[in-house]
This record gives sequence, C-alpha cells and structure tokens, in this order.
Amino acid sequence: MYSQSAPPPQSRNAVLNALPAADFASIKPYLKTIAIEQGEELVGFGEKMTEVYFPQSGRISLVVRLMEGNTVEVALVGRSSIFGASAASDGQISLITAIGELSGSASTLAVSQLRLLADQNAAFRTILIRHQQALFVQAQQSAGCLGSHSVEARMATWLLRIHDMGHYGSLPLTREFIGHMLGVHRNAVSTAAQMLQKAGLIRYDRGRVEIVNLLGLKQVACECYAIVKVQYDRLMKADVSEADRRSKALEDRIPPLL
Repeated sequence: MYSQSAPPPQSRNAVLNALPAADFASIKPYLKTIAIEQGEELVGFGEKMTEVYFPQSGRISLVVRLMEGNTVEVALVGRSSIFGASAASDGQISLITAIGELSGSASTLAVSQLRLLADQNAAFRTILIRHQQALFVQAQQSAGCLGSHSVEARMATWLLRIHDMGHYGSLPLTREFIGHMLGVHRNAVSTAAQMLQKAGLIRYDRGRVEIVNLLGLKQVACECYAIVKVQYDRLMKADVSEADRRSKALEDRIPPLL
C-alpha cells in the first residue's frame, strides 16, 4: 500500500514510469498488456516490428538462430528497459529474434505511437538511444564471450544478469533451455551446473535453479559480467533521488537498465 507522499508508479516498467505524467497519459490509451511465456517467440529475425515491448515482470531474451538450428542469447531485456527502441528511428525490420526467457507480462505500444512520442520529445529520444546502446553493449560482449570463456563461467554470468534484473527466487530453467541461451548442448549445461552446485554456488534440481552464494558466483563469472554492468551504469546512470528525478528534465531521470 502506497503512502500519500509516495504515489503509486505509472507502470511497473521503469522506462514508462520515468515519463512525465502528461507524456504517459498521452500514450496510456494505446498501451496493451500481454502475457510472456517462456520460450514463446515474440518477434522473429527479419519480421516487421509492429509493436515495442516494455517488460513488466517477465524477461525477454534476444537470440541469434544459426543454420543448424542452434541458438545463442546475445542480450537480455528486463522491466527496466525496452525491446524495439530502434524502430522509432531506423525502420521496422527486426534484426534479432526475441523470445520469452521468464514468464511474465509486458506492455506493448504500436511503433507508430512510439515514433510520435519520440518525434515530439527529444528527451524521450535520448532514453531510446541509450537503451539501444545498452543492448548493443551486451551483444558486443556476448560475441567475444562465446568463444573465449568456459561454460560454467558464462552460465554464472548469465544467472547473475537475471538476478540483477530483480529475479531472486528459484528459476524455472531446464538444461535444454539454458543450452539454447548459452549456445551449448545439454550435457555441457549439466557439467557446468554440477560444478557450480558442487562449489556451493547454486542449487539445481528438476529444472529449477537457485543462487545460494551470490558473492561466490560473481567470483566464478567471466569478466563480461563486470564489463557489461559498468557500461550499463555509465549509459543509464541515475544518481539523484526519485523525488529529484520527478522534478528535473527527463534526461536527468533515465533509470538504470539493471
């Protein structure tokens, strides 16, 4: 229950919640809430983007599908971000496949409405650009990580990113699904999970993963975890209080991605 001094948020998504009340009111009638199911394909590579996604509780994984059918995750979008920001400026064709990583919900907005708001509001355009840059940081680092780091280190990094996006409990993640995200076979996932569990860092049983030693997991994670997090903080820095952000220009109220 919210007190009078702390009004309820406009949205559970931080990008929408950061909008000035008048701007949010202008797009609110056009927002739709959809369910996100784990493994559900939201947009495929090469498909026309008709809507952008503002996760509220679920997570959206951006993956590359290879010719032999394998997949690998290159970026992860949570409720502090947006998928499809580039559609406001550079066309409507998706250059990535987006699937549900964790079940939840998202607000969607037609690309035409996003463009209208971006055209009318320079500060909102800045938010879109920075969030798109943040996703590029993930994708760029993932390219180097894939061929350079062990599966257990990459799995630790991946679990930490999910944790940083606000999911603290047991995660419904099968070996097959984790393998798709990391671009490896199920047996490689099993070996990595056993190593992390034996070290007392996670608990993995019957398709569910739970982090039990956060500090230890950070020590095992590859360097990509820290590199991406530092760059996110630089792009999405919000070093003023929520109350101050409400009274400043939108550029000074950009929320952190993680």
